[in-house]
Amino acid sequence: MEAKEFAKLVCQTLSDHKAEDVVMIDVRGKTEVADFYVVASGRSMTHTRALIEHVEYEMDKLGVAPVRREGVREGRWAVLDYGDVLVHIFNDESRLFYHLEKLWGSEENTTKF
Repeated sequence: MEAKEFAKLVCQTLSDHKAEDVVMIDVRGKTEVADFYVVASGRSMTHTRALIEHVEYEMDKLGVAPVRREGVREGRWAVLDYGDVLVHIFNDESRLFYHLEKLWGSEENTTKF
């Protein structure tokens, strides 16, 4: 599956599980870390952890596991590294602090779900 299609699938999975402010940022040509960032928020640390688990579960059903995962236990900010797609799931406070949309996004390369 292409990185863009995978990122869209992750966004839809997050939206279906009531994530807030789900966006996909196309960072191709801006960084070599990934091609797309998916950014979403949970309403609480418990919701953030549930979102992370849900993404992992749904992607695992497709035979895709993250290469690396960080911050999952705390529930403030977690990243799931799927190679060309990095999934960032924040609580509101952490999302405001890191503000990846402001750092990497623009109207041209950001899609809201």
